[in-house]
Amino acid sequence: MSETPSSLGLSRRAKSALLWGVVGALAFLVLVQGYALLVEPLVTITQGALVAVLVGLGAGLGSYLLEHRIAAWATRRAE
Repeated sequence: MSETPSSLGLSRRAKSALLWGVVGALAFLVLVQGYALLVEPLVTITQGALVAVLVGLGAGLGSYLLEHRIAAWATRRAE
């Protein structure tokens, strides 16, 4: 896999990890909001935003570290 820069000067792998981080953070916020609508607020807005940032960082870092391993595993499995 080549690490050619894409828009914003980021490699494809870094851009993918960044987007997965955003998806993780937004998914967490949707779950917290749904829980607040159905039951009661679980956390304050500030706490929810802080945890969403942590979830986003974890998702982004995890996808950056594991992406090439999962791609290699999928390639071996397909052969």
